[in-house]
Amino acid sequence: MIVSWNWLKDYVELDMAPDQLVHRLAMAGLNHESSTGAGQDLAIDLEVTSNRPDCLGHIGVAREIAVLWQRPLTVPRVELNEVGPPVDSLAKVSIVCPQFCYRYIARVVRGVRIGPSPDWLVQRLQTIGIAAVNNVVDVTNYVLMECGQPLHAFDLAKLAGREIIVREALPGEQFLAINHKLYDLQPGMCVIADADRAVALGGVMGGADTEVGEATADLLIESAEFAPLSIRTTARALGLHSPSSYRFERGVDPVGVDWASRRCCQLILELAGGELTEGVVDVGPPVSPREPVVLRLSQLPRVLGIEIPAAEVRRMLGDLGCREQAADASQVTVVPPSWRRDLTREIDLVEEVARVHGYDQIPEDVGVPMAPSHRRDEDRVQSKVRGVLTAAGLDEAMTSSVVPEAWHAVFCPWSDAQPLRASTPMLKGADRLRCSLVPSLLEVRRVNQSLGNAVIELFETARIYLPRAGQLPHEQWTLGITSGGDYYRVKGVVEAIVEALNPALRLEVSDTRQPLLNPACSAELRLGGRRFGFLGELADESLKQCGLRTGTTIAELDLSVLVEIACLIPQHADQSPYPPIERDLNLIVDELVRWSQLEQTVRDSAGECLESVSYQETYRDPEKDGSGKKRQLFSITLRSAQRTLTNEEADQIRDQVVAACHQAYGAVLLGA
Repeated sequence: MIVSWNWLKDYVELDMAPDQLVHRLAMAGLNHESSTGAGQDLAIDLEVTSNRPDCLGHIGVAREIAVLWQRPLTVPRVELNEVGPPVDSLAKVSIVCPQFCYRYIARVVRGVRIGPSPDWLVQRLQTIGIAAVNNVVDVTNYVLMECGQPLHAFDLAKLAGREIIVREALPGEQFLAINHKLYDLQPGMCVIADADRAVALGGVMGGADTEVGEATADLLIESAEFAPLSIRTTARALGLHSPSSYRFERGVDPVGVDWASRRCCQLILELAGGELTEGVVDVGPPVSPREPVVLRLSQLPRVLGIEIPAAEVRRMLGDLGCREQAADASQVTVVPPSWRRDLTREIDLVEEVARVHGYDQIPEDVGVPMAPSHRRDEDRVQSKVRGVLTAAGLDEAMTSSVVPEAWHAVFCPWSDAQPLRASTPMLKGADRLRCSLVPSLLEVRRVNQSLGNAVIELFETARIYLPRAGQLPHEQWTLGITSGGDYYRVKGVVEAIVEALNPALRLEVSDTRQPLLNPACSAELRLGGRRFGFLGELADESLKQCGLRTGTTIAELDLSVLVEIACLIPQHADQSPYPPIERDLNLIVDELVRWSQLEQTVRDSAGECLESVSYQETYRDPEKDGSGKKRQLFSITLRSAQRTLTNEEADQIRDQVVAACHQAYGAVLLGA
């Protein structure tokens, strides 16, 4: 926001040096970008944060100066002489899309004379970087930069039916803007139309068909309040940004809409002549009153660490425009002004008192009582998951949540619904909210392989967006993994994650059919009876489809399941001082028997002396073992907490395991 030093003097006394002014404004939240001489004036560039749209006009900045220096603020008085016929006999206004336009005010000025603006107006606009056009257009720009409320002047004679219809854009509708470029509109955009066509893009830019020119005699002055989200979406979709859209995106003062309309008419009558018709067309609901906010004075020393007298606090809030509703020795209740939408909570008032009092007036060593915060369970789970994955040699990736539509077909095991479409693509062709992290990670893997990176072990934790009919999407917190290791290595990493969060639970696997994955090396994962995720090696066709050169394994897990089963209280278990004994087993089983089934049987039958089960290898020898058979080689580690196990005891446990596997799956111990 660029402001003129001379212009600010119209509203507040400036008897301080410019350097002092910009320093104090910066300490109060309006950071100083630069100051540039402009003839006899000074252009000051201030950074205005998105929560302070009230400072996107000279009056707003002057109000800040008046509060900080305790000076009176002078707002121009608007007095209008309405002499023409009733305005509703000359123009009609209707709002068809109240969700996009909250309020629309129209006034009509007849008999104006279009010409150049006076030097003082031209100089002020030039100081802040706005070129002069003519006296009417310059007045709309002047009032915009004065109070932050955008306005627009239509040539009334060019409005078909002398009618304004605020409506949603029609499919395939086109609009010729005042920059003489043609834009393709789409539903969801707000247009200002007459009886025949769109004449302005609501809150963004006026149209060339109704712009004010030398032959213009009658004006319709627009002042409105548009929905910020609609303006932001439209401006981004069309790549059409303007000073008006910048302010509407952040929200305007609903009470100031009418003041700006009257101020604009006042200046037009002064500079372009004409007569103002009687009355105003004001369409939209009345402005809702602000809710009062209570500030407990005890909160100031608690949050800021310093005492500020109650009378001083009340003065500050009053200077900011807050209307005092009630006050006593312990608290003050105020109604925030219409131009300060950011003041809704007690802490907002505390912040206002702090910045007006001066952050530099708060000692650095002031004592502020603090209490230790408690991390959310989700954060603690994520920390443990990250620890396991980084220890396993994986690097964390960050990818975009909006992806091309084609990626949805690559891998989407969580939902059969079509992905949600974003109205504004983040990148060319990327306009779908992702339903899986895997396609994004595979693309990252492809790019890294093309750059010659040998080791590409990646994971990402992020939200995916699963559509639900008639509802907002389910934002599932998800972990995605891509690795050059095989199925068993990645499965081991997943098991390590589960063990780190709840050692008592075991990963369950079952068959899955995913087009991306090799059926022989893939599985659906379950945890505590709940679907936990998917794991598998990419099929050969999938590797070609994704442009990958080497074997790849992926996993995708629902982290909300981990949060539910996680045991986040630190656990302790005594370590046995006695030595372990290992036994290798090579069992011949049917091809359809999964290792996970065999492992569970081993754990159930080995008893309390079993410390671990380690898979070694799968081997097939149809000539010796027969068709449809395979050998599962694995090791069991045995250890007692009370004594040293003997070889005979270890052999007895091994025999128990073999017997249980034989009973469950017909397993035969090789060499027995």
